[in-house]
Amino acid sequence: MPDFTTRPELRGRFGMVASTHWLASAAGMSVLERGGNAFDAAVATGFTLQVVEPHLNGPAGEVPIIFQAAGGGPTVLCGQGPAPAAATPDAFAGLDRIPGSGVLPACVPGAFDAWLLLLRDHGTMRLRDVLEHAIGHARHGYPLMPQIVQKIAELEQVFTQWWPSSAKLYLRGGTVPSADSFLANPALAATYQRIVTESERSARTREGEIDAARRMWREGFVAEAILDFLAAPVPDGSGESHRGLLGGDDLAGWRASYEDPVSLDYAGRTVHKTGPWGQGPVFLQQLRLAEALGTGESDVLSPEFAHRVIEAAKLAFADREAWYGDPGFTDVPLEALLSADYAERRSGLVGEQASLELRPGDPDGRTPYLPELRLAGETERAAGTSGEPTVNRAGEQRGDTCHLDIVDAHGNMVSATPSGGWLASSPVIEELGFPLGTRGQMFWLDPRSPSMVAPGKRPRTTLTPTLVTRGGEPVMALGTPGGDQQDQWSLTYFLRLVHGDMNLQEGIDAPMFHTNAFPGSFDPRETAPGEVVVESRFGEAAIAELRRRGHRVVVSEPWSLGRLSAVSRDPESGVLRAAANPRGAQGYAMGR
Repeated sequence: MPDFTTRPELRGRFGMVASTHWLASAAGMSVLERGGNAFDAAVATGFTLQVVEPHLNGPAGEVPIIFQAAGGGPTVLCGQGPAPAAATPDAFAGLDRIPGSGVLPACVPGAFDAWLLLLRDHGTMRLRDVLEHAIGHARHGYPLMPQIVQKIAELEQVFTQWWPSSAKLYLRGGTVPSADSFLANPALAATYQRIVTESERSARTREGEIDAARRMWREGFVAEAILDFLAAPVPDGSGESHRGLLGGDDLAGWRASYEDPVSLDYAGRTVHKTGPWGQGPVFLQQLRLAEALGTGESDVLSPEFAHRVIEAAKLAFADREAWYGDPGFTDVPLEALLSADYAERRSGLVGEQASLELRPGDPDGRTPYLPELRLAGETERAAGTSGEPTVNRAGEQRGDTCHLDIVDAHGNMVSATPSGGWLASSPVIEELGFPLGTRGQMFWLDPRSPSMVAPGKRPRTTLTPTLVTRGGEPVMALGTPGGDQQDQWSLTYFLRLVHGDMNLQEGIDAPMFHTNAFPGSFDPRETAPGEVVVESRFGEAAIAELRRRGHRVVVSEPWSLGRLSAVSRDPESGVLRAAANPRGAQGYAMGR
């Protein structure tokens, strides 16, 4: 066993839950123990994460879900709400980018409807049963982690000056709470309890109750409270007020939906991701480049491995900026981008020295879009206005997103990455207990960009869960928070599992790295040419070798990069496994 392993890999045959917070994992495991399946457990886990990680996600956020039901095929459930009908380019006149806080970047909230659609179609339990834990933690209080307290402290001035409803919830007694205290959210508990009670009154069947709750969210008292909140201008994190673009027709007219994943075969497995409305295909492009570069032949803890992964990431993420967007609005040359011929041609750009350029390709001979680059450190930010500062240049975790992976004894498997609507996004809607999200900041305002803002268009999100199959059977679900780092950390983890003879926990605990050498997806959209962030545990010799190759290395704290979790299932033996991230002392896997 490697000397960097912190915990055992869990093994069993009953069920496994892994997430970014132990209380959410406990909620999911409780549902499994009470006879629910993986889908019931996923919904309970997801709603609990909204309560206990409010600095990372919230009810008005979004969630992409990849799952496979026993006997079925891999499926994507899109819980990413689109831009409002009023979100035309003219709505952002005078701005060079969409701000990262306030109500101007709010898209249609997607997480609630997505979770309930999953529950209705694939779960077995009633809404009351899966919301029990979330309501209980919101009503009676949940333990505050230092990360939450730090985020509240950073926003204390914003809350006090401009967001009094947030101050009322998070600054009880007018002060930042202590890290050993508990915090309740009575308004959120009341919101979910009312949805449960009124949906049960209006329907006689489990499915009817769930559909009634979905209507209540998009057209009933929840929608009415959101629209009342948006009736007047709302200040963002800098104190500048804007009118929200979200309207009643936007809320009433949207539904979560199913779609086929984008898939790629690699080393005897098939990896499934979301479409190019997310960054998921960039994982698959990196796999193609790994094949072409022979990355798997290197020691997975070596600087040679890191160099090849980093240089491939630069090429794939440059293509993300040039080509990805909602395929309902943008012609994304996905087949060409994922072809072996294209990867072979692109791999020729990788040499012994680090590239300091943004180099998108020309699939099918088309001319790529090149965004205007903002170098890191050149942009001044007002307090509280940054969009999703997941990891700073020294590797400090600042929070952004959650993740969960679940498998049950029947072979049902789920991977989901909930995000958005966190406490730093916009003021809390007092009667509901949560703020709106800011996912619209990921749109570009440059009309040449495939991610240009448009009414009804999905922003090109960074949220990117992963499902892996072998012979048509689901064998692994994995993912991580981390914004632009998600498909770097997950890719490195996957390659280490496939080529490095590591178990799930060893792969998570191994020293991690990523590059910032492409435009960030969040305000202020900065790039740092050649920059690589590496955990110090990678070793002085390896770090020196990366620097010799021209990488601009920033050494991070020893346990600071990545918040991965994973579950797996062996179809032959039925053995289930799980692992979760020790960094931040928060994520846990549970199972038996």
